[in-house]
Amino acid sequence: MHAAVVTSFGAAPHYSEHPEPVAQGPDEVVVEVLAAGLHPRVRSQAAGSHYSSTGELPLVPGIDGVVRDPKGRIRYTVLDDTVMGTMAERTVIDLRRSVVLPDGIDPVQVAAAVNPVMSSWVALRRRVAFGRRKRVLILGATGNAGRMAIQVAKRFGAAQVIAAGRDTARFGELRALGADQTCTFDELSRAADVDVVIDYVWGEPTARAMVDMLTARADRSAPLTWIEIGSIAGPTAPIPSAALRSTRLKIVGSGIGSVPGRDFVKELPKLAAAVVRGGFDVRARAVPLAEVEQVWAATAGMSERVVLVP
Repeated sequence: MHAAVVTSFGAAPHYSEHPEPVAQGPDEVVVEVLAAGLHPRVRSQAAGSHYSSTGELPLVPGIDGVVRDPKGRIRYTVLDDTVMGTMAERTVIDLRRSVVLPDGIDPVQVAAAVNPVMSSWVALRRRVAFGRRKRVLILGATGNAGRMAIQVAKRFGAAQVIAAGRDTARFGELRALGADQTCTFDELSRAADVDVVIDYVWGEPTARAMVDMLTARADRSAPLTWIEIGSIAGPTAPIPSAALRSTRLKIVGSGIGSVPGRDFVKELPKLAAAVVRGGFDVRARAVPLAEVEQVWAATAGMSERVVLVP
């Protein structure tokens, strides 16, 4: 069979022959891959830079996808850490980490949507006590996952969603998705009194944003939960100690490890059902798997989610 194969960290995968996958555990099956999303998490997997990386090569990237099982059922699946990912004609899945999808779904749309929706969905469901009427700030809202986070927060009953980003040309789109306000990183004092921050940025911009917001809060004793999900601006942020002492700030992460795998799986049925019902504005572009090397670098930072189709 053919697959996208990473033979050197930091280089794009190349399309080549690959040995057939083999199921080993009692709940494992070999499946036909229909669509696999090229997510930022997949890029870091292929670069060997994700904190969960084992450093093992060669590897087939891909952490999730839409597949057809041996009984002909269409499933959305997430994979555990493995060198046999979903960017292949066939792969191995654990049936316990998948959900059956209804007939007639668009595999490309589902593969594009579930991963970016999952980031904020799981964060608000599993990393914070998120009741209705909360006020939410999204840092990095113009990206694919950030756009989804606006819709997720509104779905869960947020009273106010403020979308922050650098690309002001996209602010109109964010308001159309449900954002009550939009702002640049220089205007974050306007978002000072939120209850929850969903952060896809981190790095130096987050450190500056945190200081600006905390000093502008009307009530510094009011709780603020800062959920770190992505780090497009850098893996470290110089948070001053005063930020932690002078306010009721709690910084938590949401990802593999901080959220047990079983919790991700528990959220899958409702999340996938919401996507299938058209509950989210999805931007997807299907690309043949054979073109993985060409599309790999060209699509970084695009608002569309590229989906590779064998």
